[in-house]
Amino acid sequence: MKILDIGCGTHKTPGAIGIDNNPHTDADIIHDLDSAPYPFPDNEFDLIIGNQVIEHVRDVMLVVAELYRIAKPGALIRLDTPHYSDIASYTDPTHHRHLTTESFSYFTGDRPDFGFYSHVRLHPVLIRVTMLKLWRLLGFQILVNSHNRFPRLRFLRRFWEQYLCFIVRGKTIYFEFEVVKSTQI
Repeated sequence: MKILDIGCGTHKTPGAIGIDNNPHTDADIIHDLDSAPYPFPDNEFDLIIGNQVIEHVRDVMLVVAELYRIAKPGALIRLDTPHYSDIASYTDPTHHRHLTTESFSYFTGDRPDFGFYSHVRLHPVLIRVTMLKLWRLLGFQILVNSHNRFPRLRFLRRFWEQYLCFIVRGKTIYFEFEVVKSTQI
């Protein structure tokens, strides 16, 4: 299995190739994620990991398109980021994006009215919100994430994110997507 860790920093995933724009990291390759093309051929990786990095890029569309290009058909892309209601999303001056659980809908087909923005197609495997301990103990985290097990309950996550998330705050969002390419059809 070939693994790429984007924006690996000083905690590169064991066994992965690390890419980062900072030479003082564990990166194997120094490259700016906002600069395409990435120094890899098409269909190269089985797994792409981005821990706390997607919020730092200036052009999410470009980055996702490049990850899609270098991922094999059926590969997994795993990203985690602060939820936009968490203070950590705003306190870091290097964050360019504040993301929600719907931020990648342009690539999943959940927003067909905006499908013309990108040729990238990702199948959501898991979208999980973590919350502070108090909200976990009160069961909010289970409710917000219930759509992963029971897709018809997705309205709970949407309701929370649209109306309650600045009271019952999210901490992080974990996304796992399967790459869908025309060769798979």
